[in-house]
Amino acid sequence: MFGTALSQLRYGMAILRNRRIRPQDLERIARDLVATLAEFGEPGADSALLPGQAGAVDPAVRRTVTERSLRATARAAARHTAYYRRTFDTLGLDPRTLTPETWDQVPVTPKTALRGLPAAFVSAASSPALMALTTGTSGTPTTVWYSRAEVEIAVAMSTVSAVLGMGLRPRHTVAYAGCSRATLPLLNVEESVTRIGAAFVQIGTVEPAVALNRLAAPLGLRGKAPQITHLTVSASYLAALVEEAEQSGWRAADFGLESIGVGGEPLSDPLRERAAAALGGTLSTSYMMTETVPSGGTPCTEGHLHHTTEFGHLEVLDPVTHAPTRPGAVGIIVQTPYVPYRDCTLLLRYATGDLVRLPENAVGCELGHLPATSPVLGRWSGPLSVEVPTRSVLNLLEAEPEIPLPARYALVDGPSGPRLHVLVRRSPATGLLGRLEERATAQGLALDAVVLHDDPASMPATGPVRADLREQTFEPARPAAVRIASPA
Repeated sequence: MFGTALSQLRYGMAILRNRRIRPQDLERIARDLVATLAEFGEPGADSALLPGQAGAVDPAVRRTVTERSLRATARAAARHTAYYRRTFDTLGLDPRTLTPETWDQVPVTPKTALRGLPAAFVSAASSPALMALTTGTSGTPTTVWYSRAEVEIAVAMSTVSAVLGMGLRPRHTVAYAGCSRATLPLLNVEESVTRIGAAFVQIGTVEPAVALNRLAAPLGLRGKAPQITHLTVSASYLAALVEEAEQSGWRAADFGLESIGVGGEPLSDPLRERAAAALGGTLSTSYMMTETVPSGGTPCTEGHLHHTTEFGHLEVLDPVTHAPTRPGAVGIIVQTPYVPYRDCTLLLRYATGDLVRLPENAVGCELGHLPATSPVLGRWSGPLSVEVPTRSVLNLLEAEPEIPLPARYALVDGPSGPRLHVLVRRSPATGLLGRLEERATAQGLALDAVVLHDDPASMPATGPVRADLREQTFEPARPAAVRIASPA
């Protein structure tokens, strides 16, 4: 397709020169990918060359592109945003001279700065069109402004990713079970899904019983699978669905799920297994933040999280000193989303607060050409969050049926280390405490004690999770007794 070739050429030249991306070029690429799918049933062999497909790049070329991208992004931020103009003027920094080796001269941007005055990060050369908010589970919601062009670029790239990464086809139906106020991801999913010709269902974070009924309900649509085939969900709300399914007698055969995409929070290994058993389908994870779109991470088959270099610059730094994290140690993800993918809210060395561990040695997996970290371990909240990270605690707790999902716990400093307070079911099974203590020791968790509570009122304060962002509905849950039973 000659038009597509021109669009790909213009897109490539824009990236190499750090010039404005024409949204219509990416839209043309995504539209022709969908057309190829409709005509031939599968993408072409050259689809690995499309934007965002993480192809291997010569290291010398990558370094050159990285240097140009960092300079262009710093130059735009210093010229057009109040925050970085003041920063660069105060330090006497010239963005035109920065290199990957001197990039640490730019101060790390704390999340509190963006939360405190989001307008100071908005480029005076942009046209703000969409205000996106984070969920706010770790504090005050963060505001990020997007231009119309950025939204169109994000949707086009999401369409390519849905076809090639998720394997989405017109016969599929995707349900989004995230909070409805998460404007950007909701818009991205709906637009990309429907452009492919698949169907979209917005469930939201309603009562889990209602959500399960919607997932199990027959669709009766010509050309579509009999039931919802794909579910997009946060880890804690997935845990709430699994809890409801296990307690109410749902089986995986009651649903038609082929894939469950999980993001937003650490996903434990036990929850992955229980979700597959209770709901069916294959679970996948990804890493993306509202503030740093389209930069993100993709897991490989060996369990690493690999971070794209096409859309932004990744650093893993000590959460206190901001020194580079050494191999084998834990640090926070610090991201710089590149222009021209971003033109409205511009961020340099943005401290996400998300904790990861750097591999001790080079990795040799299928994505080994991309920077690798562990999966996200949790969110930085002090030294205790590194000593006993969220993901490790969830791996410990969510394997136990006597602990309601999503697991509720609190870490409190004790005389000899942190004490883990856990909410359990009333009259838990004998031996639960001993099992938790033994497994915590085996996992190397530095705990002083594990304390069980069967009354929420006796628990220390626990942190909020995304499953707590419940949305109200007039729709009652259908009683389990009248569910349409699937064949045994």
